[in-house]
Amino acid sequence: MAHFQRIGLFGNLDLPEVKDSLRKLETFLVSQGRDVIYERGTADIVDWSVKEILHTSEFAGAIDLGIVVGGDGSMLSASRKMASIGVPLLGINRGRLGFLTDISPDEIEARVSTVLSGDYAQTRRFMLETTVTRDNEVIGSGTAVNDIAMHPGMSVRMMTFELYVDGEFVYSQRSDGLIVATPTGSTAYALSAGGPLLFPELDAMVVVPLNPHTLNSRPIALHGDAQIELRVSTRNELQPVLTCDGHNDIVTQPGDLIKIARHAHDILLIHPKDHNFYSVCRTKLGWGSRLGVKTIDD
Repeated sequence: MAHFQRIGLFGNLDLPEVKDSLRKLETFLVSQGRDVIYERGTADIVDWSVKEILHTSEFAGAIDLGIVVGGDGSMLSASRKMASIGVPLLGINRGRLGFLTDISPDEIEARVSTVLSGDYAQTRRFMLETTVTRDNEVIGSGTAVNDIAMHPGMSVRMMTFELYVDGEFVYSQRSDGLIVATPTGSTAYALSAGGPLLFPELDAMVVVPLNPHTLNSRPIALHGDAQIELRVSTRNELQPVLTCDGHNDIVTQPGDLIKIARHAHDILLIHPKDHNFYSVCRTKLGWGSRLGVKTIDD
């Protein structure tokens, strides 16, 4: 029995290189006897005839595997859409870093072929969800694969808020905001803010302050089921903005209550069998190679 017979294609960047990889991928999949189904938004950017098109909401039961062509942002977008469906995703990197999109464009046939033959690794990543409550009414919500960040938006003023974890008061803080990141998101915005790297499958999340007005505030690693609350101080002179994976801005007001917790659905990622997190970090983050071992960059 063939692994992954019906395959959905995603690519939300209207760029020539993305189109080239989509065309190359489709041609290869068809040559392998696979059924190719384009996601509606992806079908809109290609300039050739597409046989089968479905909305993401129609993918449940219609595809066995989703392949995303683009950067990590494209993979994040597809992951949020597909989480409730439970279909695994594989990434072709057409972006910059590519922590989530493992396969380079010149390896499409060789790498995808091994996955189709059943020689692959599958990892499960959890997501976050958030709600913003004002006067006992939910006024906004969102989901994130990487992180949920509270920040000043266009303002250059600091904000004041209180942090609670599992109902326990942790601290009040005056800063530019706070990032709550999953292990997947620990290589993104949280890393830039001084947060630690978390192994992708670790059952944990990390809270990273943004430019705190103190010398003793540090990131905190929490268990994966932690219930986080941020209470926006009524003394703020700005309206902090809450974003999920850099999107879905929710403008808060002094006195709002922000809740952040694990999402009910995980995402499933497919990797080539030789995928290695530490190797990815060495390549993407410029870590040193083994002492005495020549590399291409030497």
